[in-house]
Amino acid sequence: VQLQAFGGGLVQAGGPLRLSCAASGRPFDGYRMAWFRQAPGKEREFVSFINWSNGVAYYAASVRGRFTMSRDNAKNTVYLQMNSLKSEDTAVYYCAARPAAIETYNYWGQGTVVTVSS
Repeated sequence: VQLQAFGGGLVQAGGPLRLSCAASGRPFDGYRMAWFRQAPGKEREFVSFINWSNGVAYYAASVRGRFTMSRDNAKNTVYLQMNSLKSEDTAVYYCAARPAAIETYNYWGQGTVVTVSS
C-alpha cells in the first residue's frame, strides 16, 4: 500500500485549501482512511477519518464544521477540504490507512505542509 499526500501550501487565515491523498496497492473496501496532523513542537493529532466502504466520516472537535473529508472511488483518492482556516491549523498533514477491523493505522503517507498566515 502506498499513500501520497499533496495539496499543502501557504494560505491566509479564513481561506480554503484542499488536500489530496492518492492511495494505491490494493482495493480499499473495508479500510478506514484518515488525516492526522503535527504542528511544530506538538504531538501528532487525529483530524478526521472516512470509511471507504460507505463514505461515513468523523472529525475531531477542533475541525468539525470547517473540514470535510471525502473519497473518490474511481480515483482511489481521499480529500480533505479545509475551510475557514486558522493559524492553529498550521501543521504537517499526513494521510493514513488501516483495515477497519484493526486499531492501528499501519500505512502512512509522507506528509504535506499547511501554513496558515494570520
